[in-house]
Amino acid sequence: MNKLFVSVLALGLSFMVCKGQEKKEQLIDPKLTEVWEPKVPKVTPGKDHTAPSDAIVLFDGSNFDNWINGKGATAEWTLNADGSMTVKPKTGGIRTKQTFGSMQLHIEWRSPEKVEGKSGQGLGNSGVFIQGRYEIQVLDNNDNETYSNGQVGSVYKQSIPLAMASVPTGAWNSYDIIYHQPEFDEQGKVTKKATITVLHNGVLIQDHFEIQGPTVYRGEPSYKAHGKGPIFLQDHGDLVSYRNIWIRELN
Repeated sequence: MNKLFVSVLALGLSFMVCKGQEKKEQLIDPKLTEVWEPKVPKVTPGKDHTAPSDAIVLFDGSNFDNWINGKGATAEWTLNADGSMTVKPKTGGIRTKQTFGSMQLHIEWRSPEKVEGKSGQGLGNSGVFIQGRYEIQVLDNNDNETYSNGQVGSVYKQSIPLAMASVPTGAWNSYDIIYHQPEFDEQGKVTKKATITVLHNGVLIQDHFEIQGPTVYRGEPSYKAHGKGPIFLQDHGDLVSYRNIWIRELN
């Protein structure tokens, strides 16, 4: 059979099929594919670093009302005139009074502008622990190398960030975190691991990473059943500052 004839025949059959499908679609009422319920809730976005209208503001610079130390007492960190708070070394980390499950978290942090005689993990080190267990590393890595799975933006000792997106030392960084908590069966075995997505100064650095268990310094992480947990900010002995912390619950 002539190849040209075959090609023309195939083209004609394809055209007929397309026309038939188009005619069939024209007979379907478009309203059948319209979904009107549930109504989408309206959220007013924040302006100039303020939280959106449905967020829980955890720190606005005015007080430590939402935070306690490891002993359950009022946080002992330094409250600054510029609306930030700074780690007070040797007083311990602080955590939120309220506990959370899956969430969208916004937090801003700043490493100290000048540090003498420190490098690696000793330069501007702190950490944001989701549910008090899973750490996103805070560190000054500007001209300061360390192990990749422990650098700024890492899921500490688990996931190397996709990029190093820090601003200059002493300027404010932001983390925007989307976190989905793990699920467990009745025997306490994990059936669905936690996942986390992180944007550092608007740059995607963790892309739906599956967390392998709570953060550990040595050894392998492993899950133990838990419910909601607090946001914990680490005292690693460095004068790291935080501000503008808010959260939107996702469950």
